[in-house]
Amino acid sequence: MSSLFAPISALLRRLSIDTFTLLLLCTVALASVLPCAGQTAVALGKLTTFAIGLLFFLHGAKLSRDALVSGLTHWRLHLLVLASTFVMFPLLGLAMKPLAGPVIAPELYVGILFLCTLPSTVQSSIAFTSMARGNVAAAVCSASASNFVGIFVTPLLVSLLIVRGAAGGSSLDAVLTIVEQLLLPFLAGQFLRPWIGAWVDRHKPMLKIVDQGSILLVVYTAFSESVNEGLWHKLSGEALLVLLVVNCVLLAVALGVARWTSRRLGFNREDEITIIFCGSKKSLASGVPMAKVLFAPSALGMVILPVMLFHQIQLMVCAVLAQKWGREPRP
Repeated sequence: MSSLFAPISALLRRLSIDTFTLLLLCTVALASVLPCAGQTAVALGKLTTFAIGLLFFLHGAKLSRDALVSGLTHWRLHLLVLASTFVMFPLLGLAMKPLAGPVIAPELYVGILFLCTLPSTVQSSIAFTSMARGNVAAAVCSASASNFVGIFVTPLLVSLLIVRGAAGGSSLDAVLTIVEQLLLPFLAGQFLRPWIGAWVDRHKPMLKIVDQGSILLVVYTAFSESVNEGLWHKLSGEALLVLLVVNCVLLAVALGVARWTSRRLGFNREDEITIIFCGSKKSLASGVPMAKVLFAPSALGMVILPVMLFHQIQLMVCAVLAQKWGREPRP
């Protein structure tokens, strides 16, 4: 029997499709067949809010201050990554506005704009930078700074770019909600790190379960609400194909601009790799909880769908690039 599944396992590894991605797909399928509603949805909503707070508390507890300090000297690199994440991507999203309606479904375009406002990933940016033999210390600092800045910048960008669909009535309301539900738990984790940091570092596999479990919980509740609102009647196969193409174009442009800019500004090879990986990615781990805070429940399914798809595309493409660059000889 194991021999029958061996080719499938090999294909999934080649495509960089991990267990978590499969769990995401299963969660979407479960929400499509058995969406939660009524009191169950209310209870899961409260549990989701708690899980998101716990997630950001653990992110704060995991973040090493020494690693941050060690990379602060690369301020030009960090500014370039932040500009790529919070300036270039939103501009790319706005450039696609003429396609909204004729080509891109308006609900999906909101999700694409939200994707463009998100911070960079942390774990995968560092892992790919290390695999490609880039500047790992700078990657730790840059990716972490992106996520911290994103707690404030993402809701402001959402308020500026997405007039409809945001849960808050103003950018100030959105920031205050983010501060209450995301930033305060994050800062509490950072404050307690001297006492719980060693324990957190020893139990990373268990914390990974909390990390991924909270995302799956948000995805299930979000898609359940959207399915109850008729998500799959509104979303066609053609729309999904267009979304796939748009995400591929976004990633290709981001990778190309990051590489071209880093070379024009005279960064060395190690820093260039860090800029490419940290400046071209978008965080699913931060994006899904932020969407839960910033958008109405009925809109969540369409909003997080582009983020979920972009997440898998960036992992597949960046895994190939990291392996290729890691094998290249260096002077």
